Amino acid sequence: MSNESHRSAANAWAIMQPVRGQIRFSMLLAGASAAAALGVAVALAWAMQTLLLDTAQYPWWPLAMALLLTVVALVLRLAAFNQSHFAAFRLETVLRTQLATHLAEVSLGYVQKMGAGALSKVMMEDVKALHVFVADSSPLYARAYISPVLTFVLLFVLDWPLALAATAVLLIGVAVVALAWRGGDEMMRRYNEATESVGAAVVEYVQAMPVVRTFDSGTATFGRYQRALEAYRDVVTRWYKSAGTASRLSQIILSPLPTLAVLLWLGAWLVSKEQLDAATWIAVLLIGTGMAESLLPLMSLKHLVAKTQISIQRIQDVLAEPALPVVSDADSAVPAETSLRFENVSFSYVEGEAMVLDQVSFEAPQGSVTALVGASGAGKTTVARLILRFWDVTAGSIQIGSVDVRDMSPQTLMQQVAFVFQDTFLFAGSIAENIALGMPEASMDDIVAAAKAAQAHEFIMSLAQGYDTPTGERGTFLSGGQRQRITIARAILQNRPILVLDEATAFADPENEAALIAALANLMRGKTVVMVAHRLNTIRHADQILVFEQGRLLERGSHESLLAKQGAYANLWRHYEQAQHWAFTGGAR
Repeated sequence: MSNESHRSAANAWAIMQPVRGQIRFSMLLAGASAAAALGVAVALAWAMQTLLLDTAQYPWWPLAMALLLTVVALVLRLAAFNQSHFAAFRLETVLRTQLATHLAEVSLGYVQKMGAGALSKVMMEDVKALHVFVADSSPLYARAYISPVLTFVLLFVLDWPLALAATAVLLIGVAVVALAWRGGDEMMRRYNEATESVGAAVVEYVQAMPVVRTFDSGTATFGRYQRALEAYRDVVTRWYKSAGTASRLSQIILSPLPTLAVLLWLGAWLVSKEQLDAATWIAVLLIGTGMAESLLPLMSLKHLVAKTQISIQRIQDVLAEPALPVVSDADSAVPAETSLRFENVSFSYVEGEAMVLDQVSFEAPQGSVTALVGASGAGKTTVARLILRFWDVTAGSIQIGSVDVRDMSPQTLMQQVAFVFQDTFLFAGSIAENIALGMPEASMDDIVAAAKAAQAHEFIMSLAQGYDTPTGERGTFLSGGQRQRITIARAILQNRPILVLDEATAFADPENEAALIAALANLMRGKTVVMVAHRLNTIRHADQILVFEQGRLLERGSHESLLAKQGAYANLWRHYEQAQHWAFTGGAR
């Protein structure tokens, strides 16, 4: 095996640490099974020798021993596979628990950057690949290493020239296997990449079907799928051409027939020279034919190691992501009031890259409404999400009631801040369950009151099952505006002193937007509110408006004072008004 293969195997064994004892036990059982199977051949050889010495005496004991050892070998093999599979199931549970626990401890920014699809693949498909590796590799290892050694020892005891001959066949097979796997690590890497490209292209093509049918009838997206298939075919064809002949030849050499032919030819010659008795020759034939064949599992094992290498690396990459440093609930500082302060906050998503926020300082007094505006990419949403420690600031500090958010436990911080995302997320439960998320003690009256305040009660009651209506996966059974109002109702029910709104009215239709804004205005009274806004008419009455541009805070003040400055905010307002007065004037000609 190459250095890369050794590293892959080492990584695989390292990640199996939680079940290593159970795997060793499985290998011990598999080794004992291999020894018992070899004992069957020895017992049969004993039976043949008994018959040759005395044809009138039926070899009851050797045959009984062969039968008993056959049963023992099968039972031990079944027990070995049971243990390896139990270990694999346990490892799945351990790894998925470790991943889930670790993801709850890393920055939420990392989770968002990775994306649900990539993390889901790690937690499901990559961990499943480890299951296959653990379940199948343990018995294969035992058989591949124990059987040839025991067989060689027995053959050497019976007749050392025949033992060397059988070993020569084995070594030739190993050499051909090595030839077949020359460059196999690189080809396996390309094969995995090509397979993942095909999978990604299939998912893209199916998920984008409405867009495909609307715009390109599948020409562009199906073309990407076709190119991915062609690349996959090229990789497989190249691999088959480079290793196919050697691979097939190695399987032929490591089958029983070549060893049998060598032992028959050499054994017959030794018997003819009276250097070997017939009984020993028959024993060697029964025992030696499986010597080379027992190495065949190594080929499958090599394939398993190569297949799981990428999965292991992805799992370890996620587990290696540093956890966000947090304090315990016992050591957590608790703010006395709910003002919000940014002090010289700079932030970069990746160390050494450009700052997304640069020396941002502002204060949002308790009970005030602060609006964040600016062009896309100006840093508004980053400001909002840093409050909840999606990431930690690169420099400076964020304080609630003069307490740095890094000195609060996650539980304490969550008790201070409610967040309504622009991208809504609902769980596949009922509407009532989604509104009461995180508030299991909330009564139905509390849930209804929150829904009414969020202007959601009316549409909920129009549904067939009312508050018991299932929302579907990610709220797919509801419209965007309906999902938004349910998430607002959730934040209202939590009634936390700081409210962060990331374009909370983004999906509100014109009919309900005014009512929703009025409801929010009433409910935000007494809370410290930070709202990211693109619709500038929703923040005209904010206590202060912060204008961002390329990560820097350019202007601050009320709506009227910023318009009077004729600066960046006034320019944004003019563009907004122009957009509001835009109308379609064309027509069919």
